[in-house]
Amino acid sequence: MFIFLKSLSRSVHGDEEPQEQPELSKTDGGSNDDDLCTSLTVWRKSLLISCNGFTVIDSNGNLVYRVDNYMGGRTKELVLMDGKGNSILTMRRCKNLRLVDTWVIYGGEVGDHCTSEKPIFYVKKCINILHTNKSNVLAYVYRPPSDKRYAYTIEGSYSHRSCKVVNEKERVVAEIKRKDATSGGICFGLDVFVLIIKAGFDPGFAMALVLLLDKMFS
Repeated sequence: MFIFLKSLSRSVHGDEEPQEQPELSKTDGGSNDDDLCTSLTVWRKSLLISCNGFTVIDSNGNLVYRVDNYMGGRTKELVLMDGKGNSILTMRRCKNLRLVDTWVIYGGEVGDHCTSEKPIFYVKKCINILHTNKSNVLAYVYRPPSDKRYAYTIEGSYSHRSCKVVNEKERVVAEIKRKDATSGGICFGLDVFVLIIKAGFDPGFAMALVLLLDKMFS
């Protein structure tokens, strides 16, 4: 399996030289150096046969993130793990009835009753009924407790694997790009795409946003 993943990574990233990973302790994308970025290959498939999920590898073919979903497409909780299986972020759909699809992001793994846990972000699906100039907005990301002013917007088309995450200063901090990679006669299509994270933006948080886009728009 990992031989295939390494081959997949090379076919997606080409012959590019491995880049030194910057320290990404913030989620602001505050660096002024747009040349420093992390490029990850996202495979819309779990490593476990009995699960739905995601497998994420770096340009060297190393497993960096994984999601194993035993509950199928209707799950109300997602857990993003690192390559060793440690929980990094937990995403839960809001229980209260709303017209807008809303998810809450917690740090690490939370229990069945997480009322004592403080969420770090809310993500709300954008429903643009009036088709305004911002009709390309897919979702808004808020920092709690306020949901009046968003911290990030996600724009583009997830179905075409062409999205960008934009911060309050209108800087692109992460991008999803389609990659029609062909290797050994196999075309990966939409199941394999590239996640590019700018320096200063947390790649784990960027991957969490990918997971929520997949739940909202798949």
